[in-house]
Amino acid sequence: MRRKTQLIHGGITGDEHTGAVSVPIYQVSTYKQDGVGQHKGYEYSRTGNPTRHALEELIKDIEGGKAGFAFGSGMAAITSVLMLYKSGDHIIFTDDVYGGTYRLVSNVLNRFNLDVSFVDTSDQAKIKEAIKPNTKAIYVETPTNPLLKVTDLQATADLAKEHGLTFIVDNTFSTPYWQNPIDHGADIVLHSATKYLGGHSDVVAGLVVVNTEELASDLHFILNSAGAVLGPQDSWLLMRGIKTLGVRMEEIESNTREFISFLQQHPQVTNIYYPGLESHNGHDTHQKQARGAGGMVSFDVGSDENAEKLLTNLRYFTLAESLGAVESLISVPAKMTHASIPKERRAELGITDGLVRVSIGLEDVEDLKEDFEKALRG
Repeated sequence: MRRKTQLIHGGITGDEHTGAVSVPIYQVSTYKQDGVGQHKGYEYSRTGNPTRHALEELIKDIEGGKAGFAFGSGMAAITSVLMLYKSGDHIIFTDDVYGGTYRLVSNVLNRFNLDVSFVDTSDQAKIKEAIKPNTKAIYVETPTNPLLKVTDLQATADLAKEHGLTFIVDNTFSTPYWQNPIDHGADIVLHSATKYLGGHSDVVAGLVVVNTEELASDLHFILNSAGAVLGPQDSWLLMRGIKTLGVRMEEIESNTREFISFLQQHPQVTNIYYPGLESHNGHDTHQKQARGAGGMVSFDVGSDENAEKLLTNLRYFTLAESLGAVESLISVPAKMTHASIPKERRAELGITDGLVRVSIGLEDVEDLKEDFEKALRG
């Protein structure tokens, strides 16, 4: 089954009882049992819900794993995955990780003595140097948020396997339409499904796919115990969004490449970060492991003042802390998504006050270019 077909026909499709072509929304908390322990596959909707299960089967299929899980947010998904580890365990994280992930591990999970290191995972030598006797996992984003750094998935998977580590990949930016980390050796794949998978700024969700039955059993135990599950209505919305993921990602990438060509000619724009550019550090690696470069672009407009002027005057770019929607979104990472990272740490990473991140949507790209040009002129 080809990718676009799988987005529509993967997982569980329709309803065999009524012939409905869309999986129904099972707005139910509990299920009648014929006798003690004699149920029809569902007992209580925290443990399992038919609508959520259909979504979990779909993401499992399109990521190529053994089992899928749906959580109430991307951060709930990340938190639940990290609950697989115990006090004293060490996890290596990409240094340019999403600010919410950094906040979680630095200010919440540190209370439980989870040992973490942040390293440049685009450099295999640095990952290897960071491995300690208590290291249990390597957690990467590729491309990263917001500098779009690229980690070699297969090389990292080989390193993880050599040392008996679990390899975790946040695949939010690329989506399973462009990149499938499990095909390159990942053990766990995460998504903030709020973003491209939902695609319409109307649902908050997180998805996880695992590649072994053991991980599936362990993660389901955590999902059921901690209870950070996705509700049936949001599960249905997410399935609806996934059906159009392929056509959205292709059009978004087309718009993005044309918008970047415009940025490259603009005198106020420097340091464009986009893995589809041949000049981008990691371009060749990304081309090897992904089928597209996506719709996320970061660039520098020189100063905090220039960024503020841009944000004030834009019409079609919505100032918002998200990405991957049909509408184009813009943010200043230093003040928004990565504000929880200390300023000195942001400086080390290259997240300047003039750095702007855009998520290109489905508007006419000529309108986006004109909007940006007028905004910078003020």
